[in-house]
Amino acid sequence: MEFEIWWLLAFPLFFVLGWLAARVDIKQVVTESRALPNSYFRGLNFLLNEQPDKAIEAFLEVVKLEPETIDLHFALGALFRRRGELERAIRMHENLLEREGLAEEQRLRAQGELGQDYLKAGLLDRAEEVFHKLLQTPQHGVARTYLLEIYVQEKDWQKAINAARELQNDTSKPLNADIAHFYCERALLDAARGHPDAAAAHLQQALASNRQSVRANLMAGDLDAAAGQHEAAIAYWRLVETQSAAHMALVVERVLGSYRQLGRMEEGVQWLRALYARQPSQDVFSALYLAVSETEGALAATQLAREELRRNPSLRTLDRLLEAQLINAEPGERELLQVEKSLVAAHSQRMMRYQCDSCGFKAKQFFWRCPACGRWDSFDPERQESES
Repeated sequence: MEFEIWWLLAFPLFFVLGWLAARVDIKQVVTESRALPNSYFRGLNFLLNEQPDKAIEAFLEVVKLEPETIDLHFALGALFRRRGELERAIRMHENLLEREGLAEEQRLRAQGELGQDYLKAGLLDRAEEVFHKLLQTPQHGVARTYLLEIYVQEKDWQKAINAARELQNDTSKPLNADIAHFYCERALLDAARGHPDAAAAHLQQALASNRQSVRANLMAGDLDAAAGQHEAAIAYWRLVETQSAAHMALVVERVLGSYRQLGRMEEGVQWLRALYARQPSQDVFSALYLAVSETEGALAATQLAREELRRNPSLRTLDRLLEAQLINAEPGERELLQVEKSLVAAHSQRMMRYQCDSCGFKAKQFFWRCPACGRWDSFDPERQESES
């Protein structure tokens, strides 16, 4: 590429233009900074020095002196909500909505923030009213998301189903798994009221929404077992392995119970041995140990526990081994073994926990929806030994 002489003239021109742009920007920044009250900079200083309470008070002073600082209003309102100061958050957003001349976009944003304040404060009726008003606005996606959360909190499962479908159509967000849980919740209510046919219908709707719904198959098996239809119950429960092998930890005791009712316990043990070879876990092993002890005796159960302890050492397996040894122990050994087993069992029970994969919440029982973070299907179906 040949050098053009006019480039020499262009370089000084570009330099001058850049210098002028910088001067304009600097002047604009200086002008805007001079227009801000001193309390704004005090607030920034408090934030930098990790003094959030003093920073908030300084920013509140800015809001009083400069009412047009809309973004600062929103920032403070959201901060109050996160800190649990819900009355202050509500007042902040209500004051914004009462302001004359507020742009429509800002008004809708303030309504959404106020709805979130009401929701976090547990004022579900007020929150629902606010979000319903936003359904016909550009905020409709956010409004449907929070309406769904409200219906789940209220346990209004039919409204939750409808809201989830509308949200799914509105945002293309996949919610079939959640909808299946809502149908399962309806089935639980029907079963508790003595309406097994209605419960079964809702479980079929759950499976129609999500063919991989472990919960629906598990509950369908429970309904059949309660009605004495153990063959059908076993068929439903064994389908769970094709959906999620890990969830078989929740199923094995049910399957063995139905095999016991059918008088085919040996067949159940054979099935369980094959399952454990495919899906080894402490919960499956515990069920296998009890089944072997019942059908083959203490010696076979002891050998099973010893082999498992070598492969996968754990307090729970040691507890099972001590339990088996107690049965055939000599009178002089029984007392010491009983003390050892009691200590190991107590410590093992304290440590065995289900845990949420989303927030880390731990519990003694399994939950389909985490009580801490509200996520569905976040609990690991296999209990783990945990220090806390």
